[in-house]
Amino acid sequence: MKIDSVDLFYLAIPVIKDIADGSQDALLVRVRGGGLTGWGECEASPLVSIANWCCPMSHAACRPVRDAVLGQTLDSPQDIVRINRTARAMGLDIAQTDHTLSGIDIALWDLLGKARQEPVYKLLGYSRAYPKTPYASQLFGDTPQQTLEKAKQSREQGYRAVKFGWGSYGRGAAETDREQVMAAREGLGKDAILLVDAGTIWYDDVEQAALRLAALEDARATWLEEPFVGGALDAYRELASRCRTVKLAGGEGAHNFFQARHLIDHGRVAFIQIDTGRIGGISDAKQVADYACAHGVTYVNHTFTSHLALSASLQPFAGLADYAICEYPVEATELACTLTQSTLKRNRDGQVELPETPGLGVEPDPLAIEKYLVDAKITVAGKTVYQTPTL
Repeated sequence: MKIDSVDLFYLAIPVIKDIADGSQDALLVRVRGGGLTGWGECEASPLVSIANWCCPMSHAACRPVRDAVLGQTLDSPQDIVRINRTARAMGLDIAQTDHTLSGIDIALWDLLGKARQEPVYKLLGYSRAYPKTPYASQLFGDTPQQTLEKAKQSREQGYRAVKFGWGSYGRGAAETDREQVMAAREGLGKDAILLVDAGTIWYDDVEQAALRLAALEDARATWLEEPFVGGALDAYRELASRCRTVKLAGGEGAHNFFQARHLIDHGRVAFIQIDTGRIGGISDAKQVADYACAHGVTYVNHTFTSHLALSASLQPFAGLADYAICEYPVEATELACTLTQSTLKRNRDGQVELPETPGLGVEPDPLAIEKYLVDAKITVAGKTVYQTPTL
């Protein structure tokens, strides 16, 4: 089949807050071909990615993503890989290309799955999808007491693993951070898995990060996530050498397979966290999952937005039985919570299972799209290169 059209929908809640919550807006991608429709989602600034989709060519390696996608043949997984690589070659000098491509790549896998009447994970070569244990992903409370209460609530809701991140963590004294993680442990009880996300707060300052290790180990945290920016490989490696029981996690900011590989090889992370909405889609994420599996590193999905993004993020490691933990957003906005007609609910054992229906198994709700759709128009030299598409 041919790719007939690609439409990008910019969605947002009425008021965007200055907090670490990527579910406040969304860039939804619709791809049509062969009488079918595939959906994807970018984890990126919507307007920047829309501009990347339709911007005028600057030169041979600075072309819009649409030039590599529209009219292309899509009959096999190899076609998606080919389109992916072509888009990157054409947009080599545009930093946003990987983010824009991510949602399109996801939508292509969804479309191909529907055409072949198979779930995406089977197109990726897995014979079955194993249930995953979700960790309730949320922000630290403003105070240790709030964190304690949030931890208790998560346990009451049946979560066996919980992650706290961002907020005030890392912004004050190490002793204040100790109070936060110990409150989290107290609220979770002794058996639950505790995960901590520093949100790159120390940039590449190993000594500041090291000051928190004792508290994390006393609280029996499984990992410290993103203590540094993704490219600070030496800092990751040095801090990893100082860890005893707690391990390092990172990778959500990787824009391609190679960045994730470097974090594994040189940063020595024990957990590699990949966002299909950033890395270039399901294609690159599956590469990382294969590489991590071969090198003794645990692959974990990253997603903090809708269940369309959640389904996409689980596909690349669905068939890996030993990689059993997954990020599961519990504090997303109404936009993210209502964006899809169905969600990946926890089963009676508290685990998350992928749908067995063709494609991603999750469809956007037209009513939600209509409710949160932001009207936008991009005009260049008097010519409209983008206008909000119709549903």
